[in-house]
This record gives sequence, C-alpha cells and structure tokens, in this order.
Amino acid sequence: MAGHSKWANIKHRKAGVDAARSKIFSRIIRELTIAAREGGGDPTGNPRLSLAIDNAKSNNMPKDNIERAIKKGTGELGAGESYEEVVYEGYGPGGVAYVVEAATDNQKRTVGEVRHAFTRFGGNLGTSGSVSYLFDQKGIISIPAGSIDKETLMLEAIDAGAEDLKDDDPEMLEVYTQREDLFAVRGQLEEKGYAIRNAELQWIPRTEVKVEQDTALTNFKLMNYLEDNDDVSNVFNNMQMDEETIAVAEQL
Repeated sequence: MAGHSKWANIKHRKAGVDAARSKIFSRIIRELTIAAREGGGDPTGNPRLSLAIDNAKSNNMPKDNIERAIKKGTGELGAGESYEEVVYEGYGPGGVAYVVEAATDNQKRTVGEVRHAFTRFGGNLGTSGSVSYLFDQKGIISIPAGSIDKETLMLEAIDAGAEDLKDDDPEMLEVYTQREDLFAVRGQLEEKGYAIRNAELQWIPRTEVKVEQDTALTNFKLMNYLEDNDDVSNVFNNMQMDEETIAVAEQL
C-alpha cells in the first residue's frame, strides 16, 4: 500500500472525528468548486465533478454543502474564492522525496508557508520536476474490507479496467487504476454494489526510501505540519512504511 494511504489511515484513527471530518470536508469543497469552475456544474458531462460529488456523498457531506460549493465554482453565488491548484516538490529529512498538492487563492502565501515547513524540519523545497519523476500518478479507490471476498473484487476490478488490488490494511482495500481510468472503474464497481469510501488520484512512489526511526519521526512531524496548512490538499512521499516505521507514527 502507498505510504500516503497508510499515513492517512493512521491519522484517521488518531484524530478526533470532528476534526478529521472538517479537514476532509474542506478538501472536498475545494475540489467541488475547482471541478465545477473548470468543467461546468453538470456532473453528467464533467467526470471530475461527478467523482467529487460521489466522494462528498461517501463522506456524508450534506447536500446543501455540495450544491453551494458547485455554485461557487460556476459563479452562481458570485465570484467568491478563486482557487488555483499547485503542486510543490521537495526533499524531507533523510532524502525522502515529497509531492505536496495545494489549492490556494494566494500562491505567494502558500509557497512561503510550504517552504518554511520544509526548512523547519531540515528539508528543502525543490523546483518543478525535481521530485515528481520518482512517482507515478495512479487512481486509488478505497473500499471498506468488511466481509468482501477479495478474489471476487479483484476479478471484477480487473474486468472493469483496474490494474491491481492491495489488501495491506485489514480495514480498507485499495483498487489501483491508471490515471485516466479512475472514473470509469469507480462507476463500474459501484454498479456491482461495492461501497466506495473514496476515489482519488495519488502520487505512488516508484521506489521507497528506508530511514532510521529518528528520521522517520521528523518526517512524520513534517507531514503533520504540512497537512495542518489549510491550503494543502494532499502530502505524498516515498518513505518506506513498514511495520517498524508505522509504530513510530503511532507514537505521535
């Protein structure tokens, strides 16, 4: 399983329910707004918006919140906030590579805050392309494990166009797809009756970096610091997330 996914699961177990939901809602609202602004407010002709709406519903976001975010994007509620998507790249302690996704209404502010985060924890912000070549962008569909028959899911996912199924987490199964196949695969699995928790694009490392416990702890602090920034949507890195490293994270 990708390190980002494992870290997210640890965070959700440790965080207060209300606090975790607030952060998720904030991310989804920005995604709804951006998707509607770029592709229009009709989900039938806007796959990105359709996916965002599905994710919002899966996370129990109220219908009014969803509709308001879409109307902000289409301009029906006035100009409102104008978010721009930005990807930052850099290195954390121990040479761990980072890709940080953000949605901001002030690039100057956000890049300054992200640079400060890297510097504070002994890393450095790089230039565009300095890190992303170490990752592949994949579609990840998260499905609560429950009593699902993994072999059946695997066969149906592959038939729908997926690449692989990961079951490293006992509570959550992850279906991997090519970037362009995420929307279609999610739709087919939902039609099969699977309860989709989330479907999104993630940066998956091609190779992982193993670091000492102290260095892993500093990287976890950097990840926390970045994710506490309201402008930051996702944080990905290539730190190896074995059981030993996860144990360090759970001590935070």
